[in-house]
Formats: sequence, structure tokens, C-alpha cells
Amino acid sequence: MEVERVQALAYGGLNELPAQFIRPAHERPENSKPIEGIKVPVISLSQPDHNLLVKEIFEASNQWGFFLITDHGISPSLIEQLQEVGQEFFKLPQEEREAHANDPSTGKFEGYGTKMTKNQDEKVEWVDYFFHLMAPKTKVNFDFWPKNPPSYREVTEEYNKEILRITYQLLELLSEGLGLSGKILESHLGGEEILTEMKINMYPPCPQPQLALGVEPHTDMSALTILVPNDVPGLQVWKDGNWVAVDYLPNALFVHVGDQVEVLSNGKYKSVLHRSVVNKERMRMSWAVFCTPPHEALIGPLPEIMDDQNPAKFSTKTYAEYRYRKFNKIPQ
Repeated sequence: MEVERVQALAYGGLNELPAQFIRPAHERPENSKPIEGIKVPVISLSQPDHNLLVKEIFEASNQWGFFLITDHGISPSLIEQLQEVGQEFFKLPQEEREAHANDPSTGKFEGYGTKMTKNQDEKVEWVDYFFHLMAPKTKVNFDFWPKNPPSYREVTEEYNKEILRITYQLLELLSEGLGLSGKILESHLGGEEILTEMKINMYPPCPQPQLALGVEPHTDMSALTILVPNDVPGLQVWKDGNWVAVDYLPNALFVHVGDQVEVLSNGKYKSVLHRSVVNKERMRMSWAVFCTPPHEALIGPLPEIMDDQNPAKFSTKTYAEYRYRKFNKIPQ
């Protein structure tokens, strides 16, 4: 079945949104504007006081489930190259992009995609994307990766190494924030078998951005999501009953606490509810890396942090079961 791509719609002279993109009134950005004057936490990983760094990460993950990191050691030139190869893919002729099309209905999630509706009442997000596994190498199928531009694989593999380094560093800090050994969260999430999944989101200019969403409100099923955007703002996070807009900060990485870390911490860390809005004039792009446990990993509240005063708030299940239930909207 031929899929109608958002990119093709946007650049085809569209003046009004098709009905399937128009959100219900309470979800529309024009009726749910972000609160002014609140800034999300920004944390420097070069903070010389280690205990203070642990405290800052703990507080941001406990109160927000989200923070920006600076001084993370990824060179600006590598981030620039990552963005360039992603942008180049979306500039390819449509038929060349379609050669990479995914098909979630058959279980083929990797590749070039657009969310489709399952029924007439379901709304569609204003986004096209490219999704593929990056690690561990034993599970990666490079056939899914773009062949154009030719440098895509080299740049993305180099970026993945850096993201894994930062992931392990953040998990260590989050473990210490719970008063535990630095390796506890990493070991429960699979250690060297932690998966990293790249999703390049492309949000074209939208004729009526006040009525649409790039991505609807959700929490990530990952352990952590580490994201780098282009300079067009759009990400909003939910805090204390309000949406808070996340400002662009050059070379900063956006860190989302995901569902698996919330479960392992027994709710001490919060999986952040977030959404993405779109722009009338400019294309927004983001490069999200989802860091997840292997499908067979058992995820439940860490025994070390539970006692009579802090009983388990979540059940223990495999990550595969968790994914299945969340995809199919079955209560956890």
C-alpha cells in the first residue's frame, strides 16, 4: 500500500491541513500553550564536584525526568556531520527514500516511515522518520541503513560510540543518586548488550501548526533517550500541570528519562511526558537515540531500594512484554 508522506504533502503546495492531522481541541497547540518563564535544567558533565553532579542529575530526573547536558565530550563537528547526513537522506528523490520504506504491519519497523491511522478517528502526527538499530553489532542489519549519503554509516557508527559512552556515564550517575553502586542500573539494563536505536524525525513546515502536533504526548519506553535537535524549537515537556517549551542550546544534548529507569528506580526517577509542535515556516529535525534493554531483560523495581516504607510500585516483566503492552495500549 502506498503511504502518503508528510514531506510530500508539505512541499506540494498545501494550504490547509487534511482532517486526519487536525488534533482534538484540547490537544491543539493554540489551546495548550506552554507556560512562560520556566527553564528546564541544564547540567554540565564537567562539573568538578562529583557529589554535586550526582545531586543535580538526581534532582532533574526526580522532578522533571528531563534535562540538557553540556560539556559531554562529543565534538561539535561530529554532531554537525550527523545532522548533515540525516538531512541529505531526506533530500534524496522520493523513490530513493521509498526503497528504504518500513512496514510495521509485517513487523518491519526499521527504515523510512510515516505513522498511519488504524481507524478513521485516529489522528496522524506531522512527521516522517528514519529508524534503525545501532548497537549491539551482533543485532544490527546494515541493509536497513541508508546507502546515500555514502558517509552515513561511518558518521553514525562514530556517533553511536559517543552515545554509548555518555549512556554508561549517565546510568552510573543515576545509580549513585539512588545510593547504589554505579554499575547497578547498567547491569539490570543488559550491560554491554544495551541496545541503541536511532530515530531521525523530520517535521516539514506545516500550513496550520496551531492545529497539529509533530509527535503527540507520550513517555518513551526506553531506559534513556538522548536527543540532538536542529535549531528550530518544538520540544515541550510536561511539568506540574503545564507544558514547558525547551529552548535550543547549541551542542547540548537533550536527555529524557524513559519508562525502564522509572520502573527500576521504583518511581524515584520520572519518565517524562513530552510532545513536539511544528513550525509554519521552517523544517524541524531531531536525532533521537533510544537506549533500551535487550528484549529478554527482566525489568522491575530494584530490590536494593525497596523496604516496608518503599514497596514495589511496578510489576516485574520482560522488556519484550512491556513493549508489546505499550504498543497495543494494554494497561501495564
